[in-house]
Amino acid sequence: MRTALFWWQTGLLALLAACSSPDQQTDVPTQNPTTGEVYTRRRVVVADSLIRGRLLDRYDSVLVDTRPQFLLKLPRRPPLDTLALGLLLGWDSTTVRRRIAEALPYPGARPRHPVQLRLTAAEAKRVRRDSAAWPNLLLTQRHQRVYTTHAGAPVLGYKASEAQTFFHQARRYRRGRFYRLRNGGIEAYYNGLLTGRHSYLHPLVDAKGNTHGTWAKDTTFRQGQDLHLTLDVKLQSYAEKLLGNRRGYLVALDPRTGEILAYVSAPVYDPATLSAPDQAGVRAELLEHEEMPLLNRPAMLANPPGSVFKLVNAAVALQLGAITPATGFRCNQALVSCVHHHRPANSLTLGLKYSCNPYFYQVMQNLITRVPDSLVQDTVAARHANLALWRRYVRSFGLDSVLGVDLPREAPGFLPTPAYYDKARRTRNWTYRSIYSLSIGQGEINLTGLQMANMAAIIANRGWYYAPHLVRGIGSGGPLSRFREKHYTLIDSANFAALVPGMVAVMQRGGTADASSLADIGITVAGKTGTVENDEGDDHAAFVGFAPADNPKIAVAVYLENAGFGATAAAPCAVMVMEKYLRGSIAPKRKRWERRIMSRARQE
Repeated sequence: MRTALFWWQTGLLALLAACSSPDQQTDVPTQNPTTGEVYTRRRVVVADSLIRGRLLDRYDSVLVDTRPQFLLKLPRRPPLDTLALGLLLGWDSTTVRRRIAEALPYPGARPRHPVQLRLTAAEAKRVRRDSAAWPNLLLTQRHQRVYTTHAGAPVLGYKASEAQTFFHQARRYRRGRFYRLRNGGIEAYYNGLLTGRHSYLHPLVDAKGNTHGTWAKDTTFRQGQDLHLTLDVKLQSYAEKLLGNRRGYLVALDPRTGEILAYVSAPVYDPATLSAPDQAGVRAELLEHEEMPLLNRPAMLANPPGSVFKLVNAAVALQLGAITPATGFRCNQALVSCVHHHRPANSLTLGLKYSCNPYFYQVMQNLITRVPDSLVQDTVAARHANLALWRRYVRSFGLDSVLGVDLPREAPGFLPTPAYYDKARRTRNWTYRSIYSLSIGQGEINLTGLQMANMAAIIANRGWYYAPHLVRGIGSGGPLSRFREKHYTLIDSANFAALVPGMVAVMQRGGTADASSLADIGITVAGKTGTVENDEGDDHAAFVGFAPADNPKIAVAVYLENAGFGATAAAPCAVMVMEKYLRGSIAPKRKRWERRIMSRARQE
């Protein structure tokens, strides 16, 4: 066994030495007491690029792997004959100019280092074949992380050692805000598991490079773990086409497990961009882009949720006895405006169906101004106590705190406290009228995309959830243990069940999202639209929902900035993702709709 190991070491030594940096080799002369020959002690480490684990989607399609990459270094001088280079590589002249432009940090730049272009194996073979005619071109090969998909950039992330050029670029840009934008994704979060453990070899080498045994015990090699993601890469690619260059996010998850099926932060970009050696120009555009595509919106951007938050307020009101499912309220627009013209909301189901703002104004008013058992009337103390109690129940949805998704950074969102309003209103004597925006999901409430999707999953499950996560299997095992822990809200399951008829009615005739119904293919969707007021431009569009309503298999949250009404902008994207996941295709009835959405996503 020892002899076999020795020859294995000898055969690999030349390769491993090429994978080692100077600080990984220790040249210490040692004299053989028997022969008097001087050997050199060396310590060689197997480079992590050779043992790093892969990223696979939920159906075991490889998304990221370490593979040989061919790089063609172009001469800095004299001027390059792009036409001849195109003929050599099999590219047209437009492709040559585009690829070179993408590699430059800005148009017309004179690079500090030679421009490198990534080549396929076939293109590299052509260069080798005609190398004699191109002595000024240098073809090199190295192992690097290779992305087999163009989707899922904020999830897959990058290997930090391969993204150093991006880090340097980000520090130089005003919008770069390096520490805010940095998101290494799964590659960074699970780096220790992906990297595995190095195998250190300790050969004794003579002057000719021959090995003569070892001078210390070799350490055991351990292959980096493969990570099996929760993503459905086909669904991910489809969802990214729906959002494209629009600003916003889409999060789809399986409510039964908390597994994230699709995770879109738009505008979208190719995941290879941040680490590829020939994408400096594209990175510069991303850093300068006014829509900030590098911001990981579902995890890091918290916004007012709008009318979708009426679901949470209704659940809390039911739990605390402020309303019953049969409670009706008049659409009194003297309290707050209502953009929907509808019949009287004589029950909670109709209040949700029509998304009546005055209805939910009065729901929340009952919560905040109700008289606790220990008090006899609506007082300052009662309002403070009721708001604190409301916040306690709402926080049990995982709001105003991080859910713990397996990504490097996550924002907690925000829910106001009584003390917050004391300071903001500069008095403890604030009234419900000064905080009523909470009733319609506006004002001081901020939720992330992950929290919005998880909120839909909680209702689908009638009160419980698993923390959303992106890795369902590590090696041959399951996810991290904390993702197998079931979390319960403080709301009874019966009160969640009371919300579902109203959510189903939203998608039926007369509901705010009736145009997005999937009844034609036999799928009952439960949903809620939201239109978020925006003082700085067009309103934002929101939607949360799940399907099938009676046996939920997918929950979706969509948020599109400056897109207008949730019913016309966000709901169509959500239901088509549901349909694509549940059926595998889009019905002919919605094909024109699909083409129009994708066309708009490409144009913006």
